[in-house]
Amino acid sequence: MDTKKFLIGTVAGGITYFILGYLFYGVLFVEYFESNLGSATGVFKTDDLIWWSLILGNLAGAGLLAYIFLKWAHISTFMSGLRAGTAIGLLMTLSWDLIGFGTSNILNLSATLMDVVIGTVMTAIAGGAIGAVLHAKSDAGHAEA
Repeated sequence: MDTKKFLIGTVAGGITYFILGYLFYGVLFVEYFESNLGSATGVFKTDDLIWWSLILGNLAGAGLLAYIFLKWAHISTFMSGLRAGTAIGLLMTLSWDLIGFGTSNILNLSATLMDVVIGTVMTAIAGGAIGAVLHAKSDAGHAEA
């Protein structure tokens, strides 16, 4: 596996995840999630976010996609990354959210399902971004040859 492509894909996907996370969870759907909490209280850190943790978490998710794309799936276009990101995002987010719903009182069912939709969209777009930069790096490599 090409380490440089992996790192570039991870950074591109991590930035994409970070921006989309802010857009969806910090701007567009903040009121929706606030009004659809479960019975647990004080579980969200709205003012005291731990930024290093957010950044590393986004990079880890993007790294997973970049690794799968490079090592096993050989994905190197925006559309193939978008499609793979959609499937991976749906299955992973559905898994995490349904387990979370079954074991905690953080979100109600409506917010749990909305989080699946948002997580799927975010992973699809991050997958597309990763595929696009992998494609660009592939084209650059061919141009040099």
